[in-house]
Amino acid sequence: MHLDVVDLRTFYYRTNLGRVAQKAIRDQVTAFWPEAKGQTVAGFGFAVPLLRPFLADARRVIALMPAQQGVMPWPAGADNVSVLCPETLWPLPAGFVDKLVLLHGLETSEQPSAVLEEAFRVLGPGGRALFIVPHRGGLWARSDRTPFGFGRPYTLGQIEAQLRRHSFQIEGHRAALFALPSERRFWLRTAGLWERVGRRLPAGLMGGVLMVEATKQVFAPRPTGLRERMRRPLEALEGGLPAPAPKPA
Repeated sequence: MHLDVVDLRTFYYRTNLGRVAQKAIRDQVTAFWPEAKGQTVAGFGFAVPLLRPFLADARRVIALMPAQQGVMPWPAGADNVSVLCPETLWPLPAGFVDKLVLLHGLETSEQPSAVLEEAFRVLGPGGRALFIVPHRGGLWARSDRTPFGFGRPYTLGQIEAQLRRHSFQIEGHRAALFALPSERRFWLRTAGLWERVGRRLPAGLMGGVLMVEATKQVFAPRPTGLRERMRRPLEALEGGLPAPAPKPA
């Protein structure tokens, strides 16, 4: 079940804990993708807190928000790039997107396979996607005070296996949100320290969210030998034809 866009906006933009979470995850997004100059960047779910770094250099930025969640205008003070759409029918042509971010779009969907099929469809060949999901073993998935406490949490093996089943090629993974999901001043003030410490640990063991980067690889079809046979169409008849007479000296 998708969360309401009002609740998501309130958490990320109007609470101290939400701002901490936004910064921790966005820092890891820019670590994966330092730039997207001249590229098309899209987000699905509630990915707008992570798309801002790409507004300056990307060719275009598109924020897709599922109908079950609702939509809000974004970015503030600029031309709106948010679009309300069915979660399994995105208003983008096939192969249109170079980089795609999913946040609160997969774990809350009742049709995750269809969402992944749409993600694969809109990516161009070699396009990159970043899937951000609650970590089943993390503390954030156990607290309903944050959006990560809703929906279906994943282990690293589960999310990577699901992506492979939908033809994605795994390129790498990270984790984020190593501080406690608490509004207490100590945890808010030391969140940056916990993030730096947590990055040294295996991603599958710690962290409130898992971030998996995957690419769309389109392989050329294997040759069937038809082309070679077409070059010599009479080869099958050669056994039944008389040998040509020798030329006179």
